[in-house]
Amino acid sequence: MAADLGELLVPFMPTIRVPRIGDRVFKSECAFSYDSPESEGGLYVCMNTFLGFGREHVERHYRKTGQCVYMHLKRTMKEKGTGASGGAIPRRKNGKVFLDLDLNCDFNGDDYEYEDEARLVIFPDHYEIPLPNIEELPALVTIACDAVLNAKSPYRRQEPDSWDDEVQVSKHASSLRQLDNGVRIPPSGWKCSKCELRENLWVNLTDGSVLCGKWFFDGNGGNGHALEHYRETNYPLAVKLGTITPDGADVYSFDEEEAVLDPHLAEHLSHFGIDMLQMQKTENGFTDSDVSPRISEWEVIQESGSKLKPVYGSGYTGIKNLGNSCYLGTTMQVLFSIPEFQRAYVGNLQRIFDYSPLDPTQDFNTQMAKLGHGLLSGQYSKPPVKSELIEQVIKEEHKHQQKGISLKMFKALTSKGHPEFSSSRQQDAQEFFLHLINQVERNSEGSENPSDVFRFLVEERTQCCQSRMVRYTQRADNIMQLPAPMEAAVNKEELIAYEAKRQEAEVSRRSPPPAVRARIPFSACLQAYTEPENVDDFWSSALQAKSAGVKTSRFKSFPEYLVIQIKKFTFGLDWVPKKLDISIDMPDLLDITHLRATGLQPKEEELPDIAPPIVVPDEPKDHLMNNFTDSPEIDESAVMQLAEMGFPLEACRKAVYYTGNMGAEVAFNWVIAHMEEPEGNGNSNPGSNQQQDFAEPLVVAGFSEIDSSSSAAVPVADNQPPEESVAILTSMGFPRYQALQGLKATNNNLEHALDWIFTHPDSEEESEAASDIADPEGNASASANATADNEPNGPRVRDGPGRYELFAFISHLGRSTMCGHYVCHIKKEGRWVIYNDHKVCLSERPPKDLGYIYFYHRIPS
Repeated sequence: MAADLGELLVPFMPTIRVPRIGDRVFKSECAFSYDSPESEGGLYVCMNTFLGFGREHVERHYRKTGQCVYMHLKRTMKEKGTGASGGAIPRRKNGKVFLDLDLNCDFNGDDYEYEDEARLVIFPDHYEIPLPNIEELPALVTIACDAVLNAKSPYRRQEPDSWDDEVQVSKHASSLRQLDNGVRIPPSGWKCSKCELRENLWVNLTDGSVLCGKWFFDGNGGNGHALEHYRETNYPLAVKLGTITPDGADVYSFDEEEAVLDPHLAEHLSHFGIDMLQMQKTENGFTDSDVSPRISEWEVIQESGSKLKPVYGSGYTGIKNLGNSCYLGTTMQVLFSIPEFQRAYVGNLQRIFDYSPLDPTQDFNTQMAKLGHGLLSGQYSKPPVKSELIEQVIKEEHKHQQKGISLKMFKALTSKGHPEFSSSRQQDAQEFFLHLINQVERNSEGSENPSDVFRFLVEERTQCCQSRMVRYTQRADNIMQLPAPMEAAVNKEELIAYEAKRQEAEVSRRSPPPAVRARIPFSACLQAYTEPENVDDFWSSALQAKSAGVKTSRFKSFPEYLVIQIKKFTFGLDWVPKKLDISIDMPDLLDITHLRATGLQPKEEELPDIAPPIVVPDEPKDHLMNNFTDSPEIDESAVMQLAEMGFPLEACRKAVYYTGNMGAEVAFNWVIAHMEEPEGNGNSNPGSNQQQDFAEPLVVAGFSEIDSSSSAAVPVADNQPPEESVAILTSMGFPRYQALQGLKATNNNLEHALDWIFTHPDSEEESEAASDIADPEGNASASANATADNEPNGPRVRDGPGRYELFAFISHLGRSTMCGHYVCHIKKEGRWVIYNDHKVCLSERPPKDLGYIYFYHRIPS
């Protein structure tokens, strides 16, 4: 028999591999579904790629790759038998077959046992070889099988335990020197002291300097000024602003080049006026010094006082909490309740799966389609059978629980490379929503981009208070951020009385009185949104000087789906991050037609398009001549802030330069005003730099006389643009022919191509000819996008009436986005349903007034 098995496996030996260090073995989850060894058909692991496949997907992988040898894993659960005394018999069959297998079932280990089976399966004949079979199998096959069965989870490094093991106490913590320089860190309004960035900021624990961190490849981060400061001063430890809680904070040691622990962090922070211990740790693990409102909030939002009825079937599948992953689960539940997302991913499921890459675990569209099918198919949300219900009634117990699906593979992919979402810490659901929308746009091919339903244009009207002249600009957005004006609360007297009692109890060291929640009318929030706001460092082109300016915002277009975020989170004067305890009467039906922008009015006068004067340092002429290739002084932080918005890098540099380094907001207005400039004729005066082509790099007289426009605009023959760049441009709403033309004209430089598209609008007749030139092969993708040829330039929006109906909302429980829990309510089939991790039930009292993010859909006119 041993010889027979050896001969049988000989043709397949070259395709059987032993997992090496770095190989990921997916033996607990299918790449295309949420099937696992616990599923009815078990799981098949490819012995070459180590990808896992459910029974209905393994044939696809075999046909696509020709791989024939798979390991079939099957786990069966059943109740333990009872002994003579009535207790469960503690036995486990074959329990060590799947070493380190992630369990997906929620059951009581004292009442259940499981049996594991493993076997090799050879396709296409489905010949099975039971395992273990050491004596009869070739040595290489035995070693490979043993390595697969003992492989660690591919997600192990992202799990919470691994974080605790890696972070060590810094050698500098106990002897850290702190300067007595009088520095006090404010509770908000931080910015880098060198470049004025306002994100990824770190406080040096020696001198209190607030500086930006390093730049990440995904567009987040800073300019590395914190590291530069260490190299200049050798001050070793820094803490990240925004991560400070009573439990600690993110501390980094520049000397040790890793994240570290600081046992004396509270003392070190108090040196700069930060009292991290002012918040008390509660038994539930959330920071708060006032227990009553938090408990009440948890009970109300989760509807804890009600006996909720579970629901099953299509659209009622829960999502397991992986540990601080509820922000992801609630966001995805809401997105896949939207028809456009269902159609884009689940409606194209077979096409996406058939054209997926060889490693589907790393393909965004494949994992989105997998998630959508998992939530909407009903395959993973089945009610207990009748016999189980009868048995439960007889035993007077209810053991059946909704299991839900686990998003480990999806989380690992969508958070890859992101410093926060890839961690095991709690995150802000609003930030993840925007992060995911950005990924959807980047991975949308052709004209179908489901995230278009959220996009709208905002018209910003800025007025010079002295000259009364105005400037109108536009920007695209996906979320309406609504202020919560506490001064508009209708129960001010109660709030004042509560605060007086609370302070009195604090002085006398008595327990605080029952908390009072502020009740704010929705109309007051809407009014606060429309109020003018002051513009910092406003430079008036009418006065040619800094002046007072105010800005108002209105909707230039209304989205198909309106997302409203209530701005609940803030920092107190005591430096403690907190959430406003408020209740807002959010309407089921919403009409914001009156917020439609009107544009320039007849009696209004526009601010002249004049750039601020540029202050050039006095330097000898010889110095300029000897260094003619040097770049002019430009605020790179402002440049990067504009680049993050999607504008071409060279255009951002121009904007910052021509506005005299006045900041990102002034430069943004310059970009918007010059986006439609015609192409330069090449004969303009070199000293008149504002007449350059918008697509050309910045050329400043006195710094460089090199004409770089020729290299920037010369197309490269036979250099077909990469499809990834084409997809990014088409996802922004540009027709495919324009994307191809722009990339070809700029040597496939994505930033310059976007710049080129804005400056080369063409007519309908030119579009058809340009399409033939840009894509001479006339491939199918070009013809598939022919319908987009007549679309206008700029972001794609779906304008329509401003009347909406509420269909979902996400609620946050706890006092900070860095901790707590998320729950969502979605209206389906005329009834509200609560999604609380894996539990999905009919809602009896949806707490619409306590939500954090609200989702409205347009009412057809």
